[in-house]
Amino acid sequence: MTAAPPGPRVLIADDQELVRTGFRLILTARGIEVAGVAADGVEAVSMARSLRPDVVLLDIRMPRMDGLEAARRILAELPGCRVIMLTTFDLDQYVYAALAAGASGFLLKDVTPEHLAAAVRLVGTGDALLAPSITRRLVERCAPAAGSAAGSAGAAAPHRDLAALTPREREVLTLMGHGRSNAELARELTLSEATVKTHVARIFAKLSLRDRAQAVVLAYETGLVTPGSADTSPG
Repeated sequence: MTAAPPGPRVLIADDQELVRTGFRLILTARGIEVAGVAADGVEAVSMARSLRPDVVLLDIRMPRMDGLEAARRILAELPGCRVIMLTTFDLDQYVYAALAAGASGFLLKDVTPEHLAAAVRLVGTGDALLAPSITRRLVERCAPAAGSAAGSAGAAAPHRDLAALTPREREVLTLMGHGRSNAELARELTLSEATVKTHVARIFAKLSLRDRAQAVVLAYETGLVTPGSADTSPG
């Protein structure tokens, strides 16, 4: 039997000791190394700087420094790191801001042990963690306010130039904005998954995107997908 590949090194940051301890036990039992635990955002940034983990699990609400500011600082200093936000609410405006800042997704704290480990491994490979049923509702609720604030601040210029995309790449980005996986994209566009991955990689390169989470945010902010627009997913 082939041994499972080693999981990513993880830093857990949460102000609740029960959460820190529980998550550490869950991940360790599944062969994922927990490099350290932090009780607030300041500790999280300091420990991330010294431990250089692959993935950081960050609670949104923490004393001294919240998870959103901690995520910004960690990602600015460690661009190869991946951040997953933890929340007790499935529609939390801070999560949208975290995605826009570069976080790779979010998890509810009542996540099952199996889902937690799978999410950490997924994000550790460089993919984004998107739960379509939650993420889509979240972005649709929060994107208009975020876009309005950005517009009032004159922030339209930094938006990547979608003119660089081919028509097919725009179609792929639009569907990603609706939360489609590569497999779903392949079925809907009648393409192989390998071809879809090539399109996605080119979109990321042309638009300077880290991962799918940022692609979803950009799809809304540029109007490719609009809040309340019809989702044409199968079924």
